[in-house]
Amino acid sequence: MIPLKYNVGNLKARRVSTLMTILGIGVVIAVMISMMALQNGVNTAVVSSGSKDNLMVMREGAAAELSSWVTKDAFRIIRALPGIAKEGGTPEISPELVIVFKIPKKDDPKGSNVLVRGVTPMAFTMRPYVKIIDGRMFRPGVNEVIVARRIRDRFVNTAIGDSFKFGAQSYNVVGVFDAQGTAFDSEMWCDADFLGQARKRDGYSSLILRPTDRDAYESIKAAIKGDNRLKLEVTSEYQYYADQTNGLAGIVILVAIVTFFMTIGAILGTMNTMFSAIASRGRELATLRALGFKRRSILLSVIIESAFVALLGGVAGLLLALPINAISTGTTNFQTFSEVAFNFRVDGHVALTGILIALIAGIIGGMLPALRAARMPITTALREI
Repeated sequence: MIPLKYNVGNLKARRVSTLMTILGIGVVIAVMISMMALQNGVNTAVVSSGSKDNLMVMREGAAAELSSWVTKDAFRIIRALPGIAKEGGTPEISPELVIVFKIPKKDDPKGSNVLVRGVTPMAFTMRPYVKIIDGRMFRPGVNEVIVARRIRDRFVNTAIGDSFKFGAQSYNVVGVFDAQGTAFDSEMWCDADFLGQARKRDGYSSLILRPTDRDAYESIKAAIKGDNRLKLEVTSEYQYYADQTNGLAGIVILVAIVTFFMTIGAILGTMNTMFSAIASRGRELATLRALGFKRRSILLSVIIESAFVALLGGVAGLLLALPINAISTGTTNFQTFSEVAFNFRVDGHVALTGILIALIAGIIGGMLPALRAARMPITTALREI
Protein backbone atom coordinates (compact mmCIF):
# COMPACT_ATOMS: atom_id res chain seq x y z
CA MET A 1 0.00 0.00 0.00
CA ILE A 2 1.24 3.48 -0.85
CA PRO A 3 1.90 5.43 2.41
CA LEU A 4 -0.83 7.92 3.34
CA LYS A 5 1.77 10.65 3.74
CA TYR A 6 2.12 10.57 -0.05
CA ASN A 7 -1.55 11.64 -0.34
CA VAL A 8 -1.13 14.28 2.36
CA GLY A 9 1.90 15.66 0.54
CA ASN A 10 -0.07 15.90 -2.70
CA LEU A 11 -2.88 17.78 -1.01
CA LYS A 12 -0.43 20.22 0.56
CA ALA A 13 1.29 20.78 -2.77
CA ARG A 14 -2.11 21.60 -4.34
CA ARG A 15 -3.48 23.43 -1.30
CA VAL A 16 -5.27 26.16 -3.31
CA SER A 17 -7.07 23.78 -5.68
CA THR A 18 -7.76 21.40 -2.78
CA LEU A 19 -9.30 24.19 -0.71
CA MET A 20 -11.45 25.31 -3.64
CA THR A 21 -12.65 21.74 -4.16
CA ILE A 22 -13.50 21.39 -0.46
CA LEU A 23 -15.46 24.65 -0.53
CA GLY A 24 -17.23 23.67 -3.77
CA ILE A 25 -18.32 20.34 -2.36
CA GLY A 26 -19.17 22.08 0.92
CA VAL A 27 -21.61 24.47 -0.77
CA VAL A 28 -23.30 21.57 -2.56
CA ILE A 29 -23.61 19.55 0.66
CA ALA A 30 -24.83 22.63 2.57
CA VAL A 31 -27.74 23.05 0.13
CA MET A 32 -28.57 19.36 0.43
CA ILE A 33 -28.41 19.39 4.24
CA SER A 34 -30.64 22.48 4.29
CA MET A 35 -33.29 20.67 2.27
CA MET A 36 -33.07 17.59 4.46
CA ALA A 37 -33.33 19.84 7.54
CA LEU A 38 -36.53 21.31 6.09
CA GLN A 39 -38.09 17.88 5.60
CA ASN A 40 -36.87 16.73 9.01
CA GLY A 41 -38.36 19.80 10.68
CA VAL A 42 -41.77 19.29 9.05
CA ASN A 43 -41.87 15.58 9.89
CA THR A 44 -40.80 16.21 13.47
CA ALA A 45 -43.45 18.89 13.94
CA VAL A 46 -46.23 16.67 12.60
CA VAL A 47 -45.31 13.16 13.77
CA SER A 48 -44.26 14.19 17.29
CA SER A 49 -47.77 15.54 17.92
CA GLY A 50 -49.27 12.10 18.51
CA SER A 51 -48.81 9.68 21.39
CA LYS A 52 -48.60 5.92 20.82
CA ASP A 53 -50.50 5.44 24.11
CA ASN A 54 -53.58 7.42 22.99
CA LEU A 55 -56.41 6.36 20.72
CA MET A 56 -58.00 8.69 18.16
CA VAL A 57 -61.62 8.21 17.14
CA MET A 58 -62.95 9.68 13.88
CA ARG A 59 -65.64 9.06 11.27
CA GLU A 60 -65.16 6.01 9.04
CA GLY A 61 -63.14 6.92 5.96
CA ALA A 62 -62.06 10.34 7.25
CA ALA A 63 -58.44 11.14 6.35
CA ALA A 64 -58.25 14.21 8.59
CA GLU A 65 -60.12 15.82 11.45
CA LEU A 66 -61.55 18.46 9.11
CA SER A 67 -63.53 15.82 7.23
CA SER A 68 -64.52 13.86 10.34
CA TRP A 69 -67.70 14.04 12.43
CA VAL A 70 -68.41 12.47 15.83
CA THR A 71 -71.81 13.07 17.40
CA LYS A 72 -72.25 14.02 21.03
CA ASP A 73 -74.26 10.82 21.57
CA ALA A 74 -71.27 8.80 20.31
CA PHE A 75 -69.04 10.75 22.68
CA ARG A 76 -71.26 9.85 25.65
CA ILE A 77 -71.32 6.15 24.64
CA ILE A 78 -67.55 5.93 24.24
CA ARG A 79 -66.93 7.93 27.43
CA ALA A 80 -68.71 5.21 29.41
CA LEU A 81 -66.61 2.34 28.03
CA PRO A 82 -64.51 0.43 30.57
CA GLY A 83 -60.72 0.64 30.33
CA ILE A 84 -60.38 4.41 29.85
CA ALA A 85 -57.86 5.95 32.26
CA LYS A 86 -59.18 8.47 34.77
CA GLU A 87 -57.83 11.74 36.16
CA GLY A 88 -59.43 12.62 39.49
CA GLY A 89 -62.34 10.34 38.65
CA THR A 90 -62.90 11.92 35.22
CA PRO A 91 -62.34 9.71 32.14
CA GLU A 92 -59.35 10.88 30.10
CA ILE A 93 -61.19 11.51 26.85
CA SER A 94 -60.92 14.79 24.97
CA PRO A 95 -63.68 15.76 22.50
CA GLU A 96 -62.27 18.20 19.95
CA LEU A 97 -63.78 20.29 17.16
CA VAL A 98 -61.44 21.42 14.36
CA ILE A 99 -62.33 24.23 11.94
CA VAL A 100 -60.20 26.25 9.51
CA PHE A 101 -60.09 30.05 9.72
CA LYS A 102 -58.47 32.15 7.00
CA ILE A 103 -56.45 34.94 8.62
CA PRO A 104 -54.15 37.59 7.06
CA LYS A 105 -50.42 37.02 7.51
CA LYS A 106 -47.89 39.69 8.30
CA ASP A 107 -46.13 39.07 5.00
CA ASP A 108 -49.23 38.19 2.97
CA PRO A 109 -52.46 40.19 3.28
CA LYS A 110 -54.33 37.46 1.40
CA GLY A 111 -53.79 35.28 4.43
CA SER A 112 -53.56 31.56 5.05
CA ASN A 113 -55.66 28.87 6.69
CA VAL A 114 -55.15 28.26 10.40
CA LEU A 115 -56.58 25.34 12.35
CA VAL A 116 -58.79 26.46 15.22
CA ARG A 117 -59.29 23.66 17.76
CA GLY A 118 -62.24 23.70 20.13
CA VAL A 119 -61.25 21.87 23.30
CA THR A 120 -62.19 21.17 26.89
CA PRO A 121 -59.83 21.30 29.89
CA MET A 122 -59.13 17.58 29.33
CA ALA A 123 -57.15 18.47 26.17
CA PHE A 124 -54.44 19.99 28.37
CA THR A 125 -54.37 16.87 30.55
CA MET A 126 -53.91 14.71 27.46
CA ARG A 127 -51.16 17.02 26.16
CA PRO A 128 -49.22 18.27 29.20
CA TYR A 129 -46.49 19.78 27.00
CA VAL A 130 -48.90 22.51 25.83
CA LYS A 131 -48.20 25.43 28.18
CA ILE A 132 -49.50 29.00 28.41
CA ILE A 133 -46.43 31.25 28.13
CA ASP A 134 -48.14 34.63 28.06
CA GLY A 135 -51.57 35.92 29.06
CA ARG A 136 -54.20 33.55 30.45
CA MET A 137 -56.47 30.62 29.57
CA PHE A 138 -59.67 31.26 27.63
CA ARG A 139 -62.92 31.18 29.61
CA PRO A 140 -65.61 28.59 28.76
CA GLY A 141 -68.59 29.79 26.74
CA VAL A 142 -67.12 33.08 25.52
CA ASN A 143 -65.35 34.29 22.36
CA GLU A 144 -61.81 33.98 23.69
CA VAL A 145 -58.93 32.14 22.05
CA ILE A 146 -55.35 31.31 22.87
CA VAL A 147 -52.87 31.19 19.98
CA ALA A 148 -49.61 29.34 19.42
CA ARG A 149 -46.51 31.50 19.69
CA ARG A 150 -45.63 30.86 16.04
CA ILE A 151 -49.11 31.90 14.93
CA ARG A 152 -48.77 35.13 16.91
CA ASP A 153 -45.44 35.82 15.22
CA ARG A 154 -46.71 35.13 11.68
CA PHE A 155 -50.29 36.42 11.57
CA VAL A 156 -51.85 39.86 12.11
CA ASN A 157 -54.22 40.64 15.00
CA THR A 158 -53.14 37.56 16.96
CA ALA A 159 -51.26 39.21 19.84
CA ILE A 160 -52.74 39.36 23.33
CA GLY A 161 -55.44 42.03 23.43
CA ASP A 162 -56.08 41.86 19.67
CA SER A 163 -59.32 40.77 18.06
CA PHE A 164 -60.02 39.24 14.67
CA LYS A 165 -63.23 38.38 12.87
CA PHE A 166 -64.23 35.24 11.04
CA GLY A 167 -67.71 35.06 9.62
CA ALA A 168 -70.11 36.98 11.81
CA GLN A 169 -68.18 36.26 15.01
CA SER A 170 -65.24 38.18 16.48
CA TYR A 171 -62.64 36.45 18.65
CA ASN A 172 -60.49 37.99 21.38
CA VAL A 173 -56.92 36.77 21.89
CA VAL A 174 -56.25 36.32 25.63
CA GLY A 175 -53.21 34.03 25.75
CA VAL A 176 -50.24 32.57 23.92
CA PHE A 177 -49.14 28.95 24.27
CA ASP A 178 -46.14 26.86 23.27
CA ALA A 179 -46.48 23.22 22.19
CA GLN A 180 -42.79 22.32 22.03
CA GLY A 181 -42.48 22.12 18.26
CA THR A 182 -45.49 19.87 17.60
CA ALA A 183 -48.25 20.49 15.04
CA PHE A 184 -50.26 22.30 17.73
CA ASP A 185 -47.76 25.15 17.39
CA SER A 186 -49.70 25.97 14.20
CA GLU A 187 -53.11 26.23 15.86
CA MET A 188 -55.47 28.40 17.89
CA TRP A 189 -57.46 26.87 20.75
CA CYS A 190 -60.77 27.93 22.22
CA ASP A 191 -63.76 26.50 24.07
CA ALA A 192 -65.31 23.60 22.13
CA ASP A 193 -68.93 24.43 23.01
CA PHE A 194 -68.57 28.09 22.03
CA LEU A 195 -66.86 27.23 18.74
CA GLY A 196 -69.59 24.72 17.94
CA GLN A 197 -72.33 27.27 18.61
CA ALA A 198 -70.54 30.00 16.62
CA ARG A 199 -70.02 27.75 13.58
CA LYS A 200 -73.31 25.82 14.02
CA ARG A 201 -71.61 22.48 14.60
CA ASP A 202 -73.48 20.16 16.95
CA GLY A 203 -70.75 17.59 17.40
CA TYR A 204 -67.00 17.02 17.36
CA SER A 205 -64.30 16.28 14.82
CA SER A 206 -62.48 13.67 16.89
CA LEU A 207 -62.08 12.09 20.29
CA ILE A 208 -58.71 11.50 21.94
CA LEU A 209 -58.73 8.95 24.76
CA ARG A 210 -56.15 7.21 26.92
CA PRO A 211 -56.59 3.48 27.78
CA THR A 212 -55.37 2.18 31.12
CA ASP A 213 -53.14 -0.49 29.55
CA ARG A 214 -52.53 -2.49 26.37
CA ASP A 215 -55.40 -4.89 26.98
CA ALA A 216 -57.78 -1.95 27.49
CA TYR A 217 -56.30 -0.38 24.33
CA GLU A 218 -57.35 -3.38 22.24
CA SER A 219 -60.72 -3.91 23.96
CA ILE A 220 -61.75 -0.25 23.44
CA LYS A 221 -60.78 -0.43 19.76
CA ALA A 222 -62.82 -3.64 19.35
CA ALA A 223 -65.82 -2.20 21.21
CA ILE A 224 -65.97 0.95 19.08
CA LYS A 225 -65.41 -0.91 15.84
CA GLY A 226 -68.05 -3.50 16.69
CA ASP A 227 -70.76 -1.00 17.64
CA ASN A 228 -72.86 -0.40 14.52
CA ARG A 229 -74.48 2.65 16.11
CA LEU A 230 -71.21 4.56 16.02
CA LYS A 231 -69.73 3.93 12.54
CA LEU A 232 -66.39 5.25 13.73
CA GLU A 233 -62.77 4.30 13.11
CA VAL A 234 -60.10 4.00 15.77
CA THR A 235 -56.36 4.41 15.31
CA SER A 236 -53.44 5.41 17.46
CA GLU A 237 -52.94 9.16 17.75
CA TYR A 238 -49.34 8.66 16.66
CA GLN A 239 -50.40 6.86 13.47
CA TYR A 240 -52.90 9.58 12.62
CA TYR A 241 -50.24 12.30 12.71
CA ALA A 242 -47.76 10.08 10.86
CA ASP A 243 -50.34 9.74 8.08
CA GLN A 244 -50.70 13.53 7.94
CA THR A 245 -47.23 13.73 6.40
CA ASN A 246 -48.84 12.40 3.20
CA GLY A 247 -50.15 15.94 2.72
CA LEU A 248 -46.53 17.11 2.64
CA ALA A 249 -45.48 14.85 -0.23
CA GLY A 250 -44.41 17.89 -2.25
CA ILE A 251 -41.63 18.64 0.22
CA VAL A 252 -40.47 15.00 0.17
CA ILE A 253 -40.32 15.04 -3.66
CA LEU A 254 -38.49 18.38 -3.67
CA VAL A 255 -35.91 17.13 -1.17
CA ALA A 256 -35.38 13.93 -3.18
CA ILE A 257 -34.84 15.87 -6.42
CA VAL A 258 -32.44 18.37 -4.83
CA THR A 259 -30.51 15.59 -3.07
CA PHE A 260 -30.15 13.67 -6.34
CA PHE A 261 -28.81 16.61 -8.33
CA MET A 262 -26.59 17.83 -5.49
CA THR A 263 -25.06 14.36 -5.21
CA ILE A 264 -24.41 14.30 -8.97
CA GLY A 265 -22.82 17.74 -8.64
CA ALA A 266 -20.55 16.58 -5.82
CA ILE A 267 -19.50 13.53 -7.84
CA LEU A 268 -18.71 15.56 -10.96
CA GLY A 269 -16.84 18.21 -8.97
CA THR A 270 -14.70 15.60 -7.25
CA MET A 271 -14.10 13.76 -10.51
CA ASN A 272 -12.98 16.93 -12.27
CA THR A 273 -10.55 17.75 -9.46
CA MET A 274 -9.05 14.28 -9.39
CA PHE A 275 -8.65 14.09 -13.18
CA SER A 276 -6.73 17.39 -13.03
CA ALA A 277 -4.62 16.10 -10.16
CA ILE A 278 -3.83 12.81 -11.89
CA ALA A 279 -2.98 14.50 -15.19
CA SER A 280 -0.14 16.43 -13.56
CA ARG A 281 1.19 13.38 -11.68
CA GLY A 282 1.47 10.82 -14.44
CA ARG A 283 5.23 10.38 -14.10
CA GLU A 284 4.98 10.16 -10.30
CA LEU A 285 2.46 7.34 -10.48
CA ALA A 286 4.45 5.57 -13.20
CA THR A 287 7.54 5.79 -11.01
CA LEU A 288 5.61 4.19 -8.16
CA ARG A 289 4.62 1.38 -10.53
CA ALA A 290 8.26 0.98 -11.57
CA LEU A 291 9.27 0.77 -7.91
CA GLY A 292 6.98 -2.25 -7.52
CA PHE A 293 3.63 -0.85 -6.34
CA LYS A 294 0.74 -2.73 -7.92
CA ARG A 295 -2.13 -1.26 -9.91
CA ARG A 296 -4.57 -1.85 -7.06
CA SER A 297 -2.30 0.13 -4.74
CA ILE A 298 -2.39 3.10 -7.16
CA LEU A 299 -6.18 2.70 -7.47
CA LEU A 300 -6.69 2.60 -3.70
CA SER A 301 -4.37 5.56 -3.10
CA VAL A 302 -6.21 7.83 -5.54
CA ILE A 303 -9.63 6.81 -4.17
CA ILE A 304 -8.50 7.47 -0.60
CA GLU A 305 -7.26 10.91 -1.61
CA SER A 306 -10.53 11.68 -3.38
CA ALA A 307 -12.64 10.41 -0.47
CA PHE A 308 -10.65 12.46 2.03
CA VAL A 309 -11.17 15.68 0.05
CA ALA A 310 -14.90 14.96 -0.27
CA LEU A 311 -15.13 14.13 3.45
CA LEU A 312 -13.63 17.51 4.30
CA GLY A 313 -16.14 19.04 1.88
CA GLY A 314 -18.95 17.27 3.73
CA VAL A 315 -17.76 18.66 7.07
CA ALA A 316 -17.50 22.12 5.51
CA GLY A 317 -21.03 21.76 4.16
CA LEU A 318 -22.33 20.83 7.61
CA LEU A 319 -20.68 23.89 9.14
CA LEU A 320 -22.15 26.10 6.41
CA ALA A 321 -25.64 24.65 7.01
CA LEU A 322 -25.63 24.94 10.81
CA PRO A 323 -26.79 28.60 10.85
CA ILE A 324 -30.16 27.57 9.38
CA ASN A 325 -30.81 25.20 12.28
CA ALA A 326 -33.93 26.21 14.27
CA ILE A 327 -34.98 28.88 11.75
CA SER A 328 -38.77 29.04 11.92
CA THR A 329 -40.96 29.05 8.81
CA GLY A 330 -44.17 27.48 7.56
CA THR A 331 -45.79 25.59 4.71
CA THR A 332 -49.21 24.25 3.72
CA ASN A 333 -50.32 20.75 4.64
CA PHE A 334 -52.55 19.68 1.75
CA GLN A 335 -54.11 17.00 3.95
CA THR A 336 -55.68 19.72 6.11
CA PHE A 337 -55.19 22.72 3.76
CA SER A 338 -53.82 24.71 6.66
CA GLU A 339 -50.58 26.36 7.77
CA VAL A 340 -47.91 24.17 9.38
CA ALA A 341 -45.23 26.07 11.27
CA PHE A 342 -41.91 24.31 11.83
CA ASN A 343 -38.19 24.80 12.45
CA PHE A 344 -35.38 23.71 10.16
CA ARG A 345 -33.87 20.80 12.06
CA VAL A 346 -30.24 19.76 11.55
CA ASP A 347 -29.93 16.80 13.91
CA GLY A 348 -27.39 14.00 14.10
CA HIS A 349 -29.16 11.91 11.46
CA VAL A 350 -29.26 14.76 8.92
CA ALA A 351 -25.63 15.69 9.60
CA LEU A 352 -24.41 12.10 9.27
CA THR A 353 -26.43 11.59 6.08
CA GLY A 354 -24.91 14.70 4.49
CA ILE A 355 -21.35 13.68 5.37
CA LEU A 356 -21.89 10.09 4.18
CA ILE A 357 -23.29 11.30 0.85
CA ALA A 358 -20.22 13.53 0.45
CA LEU A 359 -17.94 10.57 1.23
CA ILE A 360 -19.73 8.29 -1.23
CA ALA A 361 -19.61 11.03 -3.87
CA GLY A 362 -15.86 11.32 -3.28
CA ILE A 363 -15.32 7.59 -3.70
CA ILE A 364 -17.41 7.43 -6.88
CA GLY A 365 -15.89 10.66 -8.21
CA GLY A 366 -12.38 9.33 -7.68
CA MET A 367 -13.06 5.96 -9.27
CA LEU A 368 -12.59 6.90 -12.95
CA PRO A 369 -9.45 9.02 -12.38
CA ALA A 370 -8.06 6.19 -10.25
CA LEU A 371 -8.72 3.61 -12.96
CA ARG A 372 -7.08 5.87 -15.55
CA ALA A 373 -4.00 6.29 -13.35
CA ALA A 374 -3.75 2.58 -12.56
CA ARG A 375 -4.09 1.48 -16.21
CA MET A 376 -1.63 4.00 -17.66
CA PRO A 377 1.34 2.14 -19.24
CA ILE A 378 4.55 2.77 -17.31
CA THR A 379 6.63 3.61 -20.39
CA THR A 380 4.05 6.09 -21.70
CA ALA A 381 3.74 7.84 -18.36
CA LEU A 382 7.51 8.07 -17.83
CA ARG A 383 7.94 9.83 -21.19
CA GLU A 384 5.42 12.54 -20.27
CA ILE A 385 6.90 16.02 -19.75
